Amino acid sequence: MGHRIRILGLFLVALFGLLFLQLNRIQVLDANKLANAPGNSRNLTNQFSSARGAILTSDGAVVADSVPSNDIYHFQRNYPNGKLYADVSGYDSIIYGLDGVEAYYNKYLQSHSLATNSISALINPKVGTDNVVLTINSKLQQTAQTAFGSLRGAAVAIDPSTGAILAMYSSPSYDPNLLASHSGSVEINAWKSYLADPAQPLLARPYRRSYPPGSTFKIVTSSAVYDHNPALAVKSYPYVTQIPLPDTTNVLANYAHESCGGTIPTLLAVSCDTGFASIGLDLGAANLAAEATAFGFGKVPPIDLFGAAASQFPSAASFATRLPTLAYASIGQYNVQATPLEMALAAAAIANKGVIMAPHVMKEVTDSQARVIFSYANHTWLVATSPSTAASVTTLMEGVVTHGTAAGIALPGITIAAKTGTAQINLSAANQASPIGNDNWMIAFAPAQNPTIAVAVVVPAQPGITSNSTGAQYAGPIVKAILSAALGVGSGG
Repeated sequence: MGHRIRILGLFLVALFGLLFLQLNRIQVLDANKLANAPGNSRNLTNQFSSARGAILTSDGAVVADSVPSNDIYHFQRNYPNGKLYADVSGYDSIIYGLDGVEAYYNKYLQSHSLATNSISALINPKVGTDNVVLTINSKLQQTAQTAFGSLRGAAVAIDPSTGAILAMYSSPSYDPNLLASHSGSVEINAWKSYLADPAQPLLARPYRRSYPPGSTFKIVTSSAVYDHNPALAVKSYPYVTQIPLPDTTNVLANYAHESCGGTIPTLLAVSCDTGFASIGLDLGAANLAAEATAFGFGKVPPIDLFGAAASQFPSAASFATRLPTLAYASIGQYNVQATPLEMALAAAAIANKGVIMAPHVMKEVTDSQARVIFSYANHTWLVATSPSTAASVTTLMEGVVTHGTAAGIALPGITIAAKTGTAQINLSAANQASPIGNDNWMIAFAPAQNPTIAVAVVVPAQPGITSNSTGAQYAGPIVKAILSAALGVGSGG
């Protein structure tokens, strides 16, 4: 009997020992993990009981701040301009988490241990928040919103020399205040409403959605000519309304079946599809695919926002048994896909002597006294082409404005370089006679010889736009408005 009691006693001691170890593991080793677990309601309450740092535009407009609230959370996230900056700011939601700048720079915006710069601060560390100052200019952002009106689409404006995003707007947008509500029903109803809306207001079109770029891609094809086969720059292509496609009985026709031809300056000015399709076939798949890669296709732009999409150009090998598709890819169709951000970067590459700077929306982080803690370090992302090629393509793009398809965006006293794009959706050799609509594009930069801004605008096919729409017709006025606001000149009507 005594032996059994001793065994039971040892067993109970062992159990107490295990319980002691488990309690210490929870209280010490796992304390931080449990405290920060997503389901920890106390952690959630603490998080929303502290004010977050402000998000400001480069010219001082408040994008997001925190205001007192009369509930258990004490502070309410506030977006004074609501829909205007939603694609950049994102939201801070109790239910749906963080997005946009709120997510990317959360470690500065939330309450945290502040940087120490003195002995006293080391002894008595302080907790607080920092502010994020954006590269966005409020005037340009407002101009983009006004110019879109009820149209769906997206615009990106960038400083070619630094990569700073000057404006980035998606239409339609959403109100982040509803997703930052402290009422669960308000947040859920808003979220469901946004998801059910066919216009997709939650979609950040500027950097998360790609479209066939149409003829705006011809600046990449043009660059490939100078980089890989300069002899094609002086080759004259016949004036025709259509060309036969290799290995098939199908043809590729010009938009609206107009007749065009000539050398590359004329071809780009009038956006001649047959001419550029022929150039693409002459260049070959390897050269064109290499140029697209150099301009950033197939890569995710390193913008300081989560969820950016890579633009796409087919691999050279994919054209081997489908040579006709190379003709379509040369004019930005077939399986070519680009985000507005990518096409803004492509325009910026030409504007910046062939160099693509890393795009960014953060200018600097400041403390509560507006002292700069650190600034974004501008740096190169890609070298797309040479300065000589960029200069040649700039001249071609100037011709698009002076005597070509983008003549409508001309501004008094300013030389503008641009390219229009009209991508016929589902256009291929098989269904060329009946595309379902057009994605309407324009890219531009100015002043052409000393650029301070590059812009890309897309107005995709949508209800209310006719199937024969063009980039000049729908994207052009938006580009013109942004350039006019940025350069401080009148639109000239």
